[in-house]
Amino acid sequence: MTDTATTRAVDEAITSRRSIRAYLPTPVPRETIEEILRVAARAPSGTNTQPWKVHVLTGAAKERLSAAIKAAFDDPAERARHTEEYAYYPTQWQSPYIDRRRKVGWDLYGLLGIGKTDKERMHAQHGRNYAFFDAPVGLIFTIDRVMQQGSWLDYGMFLQNIMVAARGRGLDTCPQAAFTQFHRIIEAQLGLGADEMVVCGMSLGHADPNAIENTLVTERESVEGFTRFHG
Repeated sequence: MTDTATTRAVDEAITSRRSIRAYLPTPVPRETIEEILRVAARAPSGTNTQPWKVHVLTGAAKERLSAAIKAAFDDPAERARHTEEYAYYPTQWQSPYIDRRRKVGWDLYGLLGIGKTDKERMHAQHGRNYAFFDAPVGLIFTIDRVMQQGSWLDYGMFLQNIMVAARGRGLDTCPQAAFTQFHRIIEAQLGLGADEMVVCGMSLGHADPNAIENTLVTERESVEGFTRFHG
């Protein structure tokens, strides 16, 4: 028999998850972070390999990493020296993916009053990624280089568990592939071993209810649009 209250709570945690791009300075207790990660670690992984490694940054450590990346990001010549280790996006875009990408970008910029020719403000907004959008907690995720594509699928489920567990505790997140470009800076700042590869970053904290960018709700394709039933 289905527990309706449990179903509603789980569904609410999933459907209320959004990428939040402005946070209050309210601290998140270490115990809460550990609890979220403990729950998230129940994510499935092939033969229980559990390929995730997490670096939690707060306070001065977070500020040091943010400052180092932001300095490189703001210097065109230095920025050009940093490239991603893996391709997150396709090298050749096609519809409907490029259409969705463009829409979410212009919807966000529209809320912020950033025009299509305002390159300076676009740059500044993108740069907010590296301050973890002022969230009190920054997370950097790494994976052992020996792991293959299946482990990256497992990793996605772990990341989703973190975001859903955070929502269940009244917290918000923003998963961020933007950090992958500056993996060499992250490696140096966090003392990563040669076997660790940066997967992504994530902001964690309490959403700023007065930030206009936090009103963005992205559209989703209908079930009929992405599903075929065979029977």
